[in-house]
Amino acid sequence: MRVEAKLKKDRKTKKLAKRIGSGEIALINHVDIDEVAAKSLIEAKISLVINAAESISGRYPNVGPTILSRNKIIIIDNVGMDVFDSLNEDDIVVVEDGKIYRNEVEIGSGEVLDEEAVSIKTKLAYENIEAELDRFIDNTIEYAKKEKGLILGETKIPDMKTNYAGKQVLVVVRGHNYKADLEAMLLYIEEMKPILVGVDGGADALLEFGYKPDVIVGDMDSVSDEALRSAKEIVVHAYVDGRAPGLKRVTDLGLEAITFPSLGTSEDIAMLAAYERGAKLIVALGTHSNMIDFLEKGRKGMSSTFLVRLKIGSKLVDARGVSMLYNSRLKLKYIISLILTALFPIIIIVALSPKGQTFLQLIQIKLKLLLQM
Repeated sequence: MRVEAKLKKDRKTKKLAKRIGSGEIALINHVDIDEVAAKSLIEAKISLVINAAESISGRYPNVGPTILSRNKIIIIDNVGMDVFDSLNEDDIVVVEDGKIYRNEVEIGSGEVLDEEAVSIKTKLAYENIEAELDRFIDNTIEYAKKEKGLILGETKIPDMKTNYAGKQVLVVVRGHNYKADLEAMLLYIEEMKPILVGVDGGADALLEFGYKPDVIVGDMDSVSDEALRSAKEIVVHAYVDGRAPGLKRVTDLGLEAITFPSLGTSEDIAMLAAYERGAKLIVALGTHSNMIDFLEKGRKGMSSTFLVRLKIGSKLVDARGVSMLYNSRLKLKYIISLILTALFPIIIIVALSPKGQTFLQLIQIKLKLLLQM
């Protein structure tokens, strides 16, 4: 295997995916590549991934490398930060048998992860899932004790311009299968006109389908400038001490925003704000709701999500996987029935009219002549 191409690098895979070109090599530093990151790289049509970290650490069976390998994208794995720092943006590099060359000088090397190698590592990760689940549960319970203020009224919900009272709200997160699920929800959006809330990159997902987000909630690290400019209101997720690193990016764009200090995730506070402001129904799409989701986000537990869902459960509908719930197919027998039903009144009208009867008689004579031949 030999690949020669221009290189693009970034410590954040989701940022890199937005600017890397077709056929280029992606240099990342991403432990346990997740599904969303992998799909974003595939959509960018890259030729190869060089990862400074372990693409599959073995803690849990992350699916990103499997998705990449099935799409014939090989990973040169765990090359180390020295290689990452040595290579520059737009360098032309040659990768052959796991070794990386620039100007015919070897820069470093890593393990070649093709489909077979990924399969072996993923299988080993599945064997470790029980121990990881045990730690995950302990961490969730531990942090739930610290974050219980989320549902006990200790977390102050900021004043917002958006009027949620009595309305339905669609909270979109760029998570597992979000595109297919959002496509399946288009009729719901058109008919019910819910308030559209994009959580970070979820705002761009809405734009992809032609909808402008009413509200964007997040730390602003994975949402585009276009999406920020299109939103009616921006809520920056801040630390509990009030620090909000994402606020500077918003103000630099000349936009206004409010901050929401909280220990929870951005999607948690998006749903909590809608609930506390009187939303009639909250539909969550693409949200993170299980252990694998949270481990992919680098979190050791899901305390805030557990607590928020515990509080808003009566108003929450999870649309995750809705695209797989029912797949309608137009069967041939239905098409034939529809055609016959449409033709039936036409045949009756023709048969009862004088001109129609003459026409039918001519057809009858023609058929007799043909049959005699």
